[in-house]
Amino acid sequence: MHSEFEFIQNIKNKYGLARVGDDCAVLPKDDKTDMVVTTDMLVEDIDFRLDWTTPEFLGHKALAVSLSDIAAMGATPKWAMLSVGVPKALWKDKFLDGFYSGYDSLAKKSHVELAGGDISQSDKFVVDSIIGGDVPKGKAILRSAAEVGDAIVVTHRVGGSRGGLRLLENGRRLSDSLEPWEENLLLTHLQPWPQVGIGSYLQNLEIVRAMIDISDGLASDLSHICESSKVGAKLYADKIPLDLSLPRLTESFEDQMHLALNGGEDFQLLFTVPAEKFSQLSAGLIEDENGLFTVIGEITANIGIIELVRDGKAEILKPQGYRHF
Repeated sequence: MHSEFEFIQNIKNKYGLARVGDDCAVLPKDDKTDMVVTTDMLVEDIDFRLDWTTPEFLGHKALAVSLSDIAAMGATPKWAMLSVGVPKALWKDKFLDGFYSGYDSLAKKSHVELAGGDISQSDKFVVDSIIGGDVPKGKAILRSAAEVGDAIVVTHRVGGSRGGLRLLENGRRLSDSLEPWEENLLLTHLQPWPQVGIGSYLQNLEIVRAMIDISDGLASDLSHICESSKVGAKLYADKIPLDLSLPRLTESFEDQMHLALNGGEDFQLLFTVPAEKFSQLSAGLIEDENGLFTVIGEITANIGIIELVRDGKAEILKPQGYRHF
């Protein structure tokens, strides 16, 4: 049986779908601007559980996952279309009010206009989110332009979302009496903040070669860049910026690395730049953003191979991020 990524590649090859393969489709708009469009589907009990979250957080996340794709292209979000499938039980209470409130709150912060959508009855709650944005003509940042010798860079910290999911799986809820580190991990998972401003900032610098958002897991998403760019990668375990709350969740560094590499839904940006231009990333920032950008590795010529270097020893890293099939 094919994986979802093999299925997508097969459809792309079979029907000549040249625009498929990045976080967004890039479409011509006018002589100065391209339009980027992305779509995401969230399904109850597959992508979320209603007893783990709140309607407001779910509405927020439904928009956040798509905004993160826009950020990964270096684009600015402009409009959204939102369709939902609603079970009868949820239709009869105030669930949808809370859901749309959470969605609208993030939309306003992101200057995104909800322009339409659809609604239908379903057995499970289903969300289909479409977001469109703008990027300067020919300047969208793709996955396919990484070059050997590039520095691999990540924004902020990783692993926190999967740490929050583990807490949920272990029965912890936001309604409980929580330690600050527990609340941090739960909110990182339930209410993620996409790096939209940083994405457009990086595009304006015009030094980023390839970029993707971390949704499937750092290792899996890096493998997408490697596959699209026909390169390999080397990561340094001691350079990966782990969420500061992870040591409270698990003392094992091996386990912390697993959460960071394979957890997914951190919605940070993972990108490559020429190594000699890394210092330019922070040069245009007005505020002190210490720790915003971290070099975690380098692009290599070993096509399709990702190495993880730990304690001076290299091992082949096999991505184990989330897959639907």
